[in-house]
Amino acid sequence: MIERYTLTEMGKIWEDEFKYSTWLKIEILACEARAEMNEIPSADVEVIKKKAKFDVKKILEIEETTKHDVIAFLTNVAEYVGPESRHIHYGMTSSDILDTTLSYQMKSAGEILLNQLHQLKDSLKRRSNEHKKTLCVGRSHGIHAEPTSMGLKFALWYEECKRNILRIEHAIETISVGQISGAVGTFEHLSPKVEEYVCEKMGLRPAPVSTQVIQRDRHAEFLTTLAIIAAMLEKISIEIRHLQRTEVLEAEEYFSKGQKGSSAMPHKRNPIVSERITGLARLIRANAMASIENVALWHERDISHSSVERVIVPDSCILLNYMLDLMIKLIDNLIIYPENMIKNLNITRGLVFSQTILLMLVSKGITREDAYKLVQTCAMDIWKDEKKNLKDELLANEKIMNLLSSNEIEEVFDNKKMLKNIDYIFERSVERE
Repeated sequence: MIERYTLTEMGKIWEDEFKYSTWLKIEILACEARAEMNEIPSADVEVIKKKAKFDVKKILEIEETTKHDVIAFLTNVAEYVGPESRHIHYGMTSSDILDTTLSYQMKSAGEILLNQLHQLKDSLKRRSNEHKKTLCVGRSHGIHAEPTSMGLKFALWYEECKRNILRIEHAIETISVGQISGAVGTFEHLSPKVEEYVCEKMGLRPAPVSTQVIQRDRHAEFLTTLAIIAAMLEKISIEIRHLQRTEVLEAEEYFSKGQKGSSAMPHKRNPIVSERITGLARLIRANAMASIENVALWHERDISHSSVERVIVPDSCILLNYMLDLMIKLIDNLIIYPENMIKNLNITRGLVFSQTILLMLVSKGITREDAYKLVQTCAMDIWKDEKKNLKDELLANEKIMNLLSSNEIEEVFDNKKMLKNIDYIFERSVERE
């Protein structure tokens, strides 16, 4: 299912064409910087800019011999440029272009994901307002607790999405650094001004200190941020999956005309999108763990991180791009069944109001322990007998009736009163922006 997304803007960021184009841009910018410092002739730089090209297929062929991707790239570019190619990659190490390019790719990918998070936030806000007063039962441990609203579920996810927007903005800022500092980061053969020039033109900042590589805690922060975002998407997905269960059916993924749910059972309407998102979140979490393993490298650098990053960075970005696309559509088209919510709310025949009765009894002057015992005794009988309901049991309990009037008990069983502070919650959340 993911293949159809590889030609999108996100997919192109991780293609060889984009990578080599960025490598070439960095190399040319470094030459421009040196020309501005009168280290090389400006005329040679113009030749380089005019002639510099590459052929992806040819680079891969050369790499078969060199076993080194950057050397293969430089060899191919030199074939197009000619003698002036001697200025290319002067004083640089492979990681200068590899790591600066990877930062640029991650920054570019992060900005796409950030845009999608804003879209998801807007969708969640719209649905939360739509169902602000749509009453449903709240569940703790999977068991009915007290009434809440479907809008509050959306608002909860909306708030988490806002936090994830802040997280990825910070992660983008963290990864937006480059380096053109030479073999072990000491600028031994190249002025720091070259790095400053290149990074400014690339929309990056120079890494204040580097070795042969940009330090991998930056990459780990980025990928763990993606994992946290994926966990949010999984959290939403699991809630939808539970709500779509046949015996619950309070919400349901949109089921399009002609869609099939099962090869064996024609009646099936399965939460396949939520399940897909749940599964893919596991991959992004695993990738995040690998990124943390990449932080510790030998001395000024080894390449134990390199092969891992070639998989986990593009995969995580493409996966989350896909998951966010799915989730935006899922939220926008999610079907809500308010009538089923009321039906389910009444399944326990008033038990969701047990705490209200408890506190009312306490307000009459008895201890919390005694009040709890009185209400729990009634509640346990209702669990055992489907013909009983909490209101009748309370009215039939002599000890309770000595403390409460029948009118007071009647007033307890009002669903709307359970949401009396919903406006307050929305005012400090969804309606604040």
